[in-house]
Amino acid sequence: MGEDDRLRAVVTLAQGMAAAQAPRDSWRAAALGACRALTGSFAALSVWERGHGRLRVLVNVGDLAPDEEEFPERETYPVHQFPEITEFLHERWAGGGGANAWVETAAGPVERGGYCHQRVAALRRRGRGCCVVAPIVLHGRAWGELYVARPQGMPVFDRGDAEFATVLAAVVAAGIAQTERLEEARRLAFTDALTGLANRRAVDIRLDEAVERHRADGAVVSLVVCDLNGLKRVNDTLGHAVGDRLLERFGSVLSLCGAMLPGTLAARLGGDEFCLLAVGPAADEVVRVGGEVCARAAELDLGDGVACGIASTGDPIGEVSSARRLFRLADAAQYRAKALRSAKPVVAGREGGLDDPVVRLADAPPPATGERERRRIRGLEP
Repeated sequence: MGEDDRLRAVVTLAQGMAAAQAPRDSWRAAALGACRALTGSFAALSVWERGHGRLRVLVNVGDLAPDEEEFPERETYPVHQFPEITEFLHERWAGGGGANAWVETAAGPVERGGYCHQRVAALRRRGRGCCVVAPIVLHGRAWGELYVARPQGMPVFDRGDAEFATVLAAVVAAGIAQTERLEEARRLAFTDALTGLANRRAVDIRLDEAVERHRADGAVVSLVVCDLNGLKRVNDTLGHAVGDRLLERFGSVLSLCGAMLPGTLAARLGGDEFCLLAVGPAADEVVRVGGEVCARAAELDLGDGVACGIASTGDPIGEVSSARRLFRLADAAQYRAKALRSAKPVVAGREGGLDDPVVRLADAPPPATGERERRRIRGLEP
């Protein structure tokens, strides 16, 4: 491969990673780009999990062996099986040296210093003739490695290939850094900064999807809306730092209870309002968890518990054709729970179906002024 071909290969790899919409797409683009650039038959991208002392394979591409998967769930290798990586991790890089790639061949020695050299053994076991291994350094630390192999019968990688692999690893590192930044930006866009729960934007998107699924296949969609009582009093008497601590503690309670319902989203809508969005679990299960939220919130040493309202398509609340209707029903139930000072959730539709006071409240036009208008202005009223 000439210099122009290699330059084009580098550009193609970088463009592929830049166009990726998710980390998996980025990993695959990196491995495929490196495989093509080095005229290999197989490539893998792996990450070093320092806390576990292991190399975990993120993606395999090309001609896979019977024991290899494209996105393996459990393909890991203990760090002690790869002394050459340990040397890079703890000696060369720590001392300021470069992270250069190297070549292994199936004809190399299997025994080195009394241990079975894993890469050579793997090459032979999988019918490959050689490989080039390029460490990936991110933010000045070892991140993982890029591995490209050729089958037996093809030319063995040479020193020039190893130097080119080092360049490719640097391009991959830049692509991974970009992917991490994008993922962090996405996370921040859908996360409440104080509690770490999902935010209103995340709920709106997920609820729209959930209602569409309900209309398509009848999946039960339930919304639990909680208003944290006593936050203003805490802020006024103890300060906003203590009020923030109350919000954080209730966020933890909500997250814990939400975990009792598989796949449930726990979120802070804004101010003192929180919610759980469940898709799939029966309405009775959601009501049970809502009761658990109320009980645990009442045990917090700050605040005055919560007012909790629940609306579920599993209850007799009429047709739910939009996310807005389910939100209004859950909010109306929460509003009634607050008015009644109820220690348990108020559930829309369970006191008379469509004649339920909550359903009538949700379907009534909201007043133009007063508390509900203030709530709308604050972004708490859908």
